[in-house]
Amino acid sequence: MIILPAIDIKDGKCVRLRKGEFDTAEQVAASPYETADSFRKSGADWIHMVDLDGAKDARPINADIFCKVAKESGLKVELGGGIRSMDTIEYYLERGIERVILGSVAVKNPALVKDAVQHFGARIAVGIDAKNEMVATEGWLDTSDVHYIEMAKMMEAVGVQTIIYTDISKDGMLSGVNGEQLDAINRAVSCNIIASGGVKSIADIHLCKDMNLYGVICGKSIYSGSLDLAEAVRISREG
Repeated sequence: MIILPAIDIKDGKCVRLRKGEFDTAEQVAASPYETADSFRKSGADWIHMVDLDGAKDARPINADIFCKVAKESGLKVELGGGIRSMDTIEYYLERGIERVILGSVAVKNPALVKDAVQHFGARIAVGIDAKNEMVATEGWLDTSDVHYIEMAKMMEAVGVQTIIYTDISKDGMLSGVNGEQLDAINRAVSCNIIASGGVKSIADIHLCKDMNLYGVICGKSIYSGSLDLAEAVRISREG
């Protein structure tokens, strides 16, 4: 299992949100570059980054930051937020981003996901973010009528290999992951499932590992000190 410490960028700053609400943004670190370096020193191989401005405006906003982290940090960068076209996908993948995450566009334009997977294979992931089990879009500002399991099966059918699943009610709340929903999606499809939202402590890492998930994203838990990143990485690699 892989651990993906997270950096969300809004207005060029490292922030965390609660339940995806933009007006709850709280700066959690001074520099994305220094933060990424600290993650590497704690043993992480990957970093999960989100362009919050991009997610809201449906276009890349903070691209220079992500590309610089990819170039200088020594970490593999997984990036989401505002990626709505093949041009943007190509832009990021050609500049060192290891894997791009398609979110809202996967609901609204599944043909793009299919084309992207045909061109870039495993470097394309899909983010499924749910409120009350229904998929949310546009920076979580809108909710669709698509159930998260149905969405996962549609993405599996077009060849998506990796899905990041977020229970929005848990995100940034340090309330523990939604093990029930994560287990359900992991059993429903053959895709690699990355847990996102709610990670509080090492117990969540053990739970996700016991469910044979592919990865876990850790954000607020690292910044608040409730989770030791080095310990989480060590446990993820055991066995």
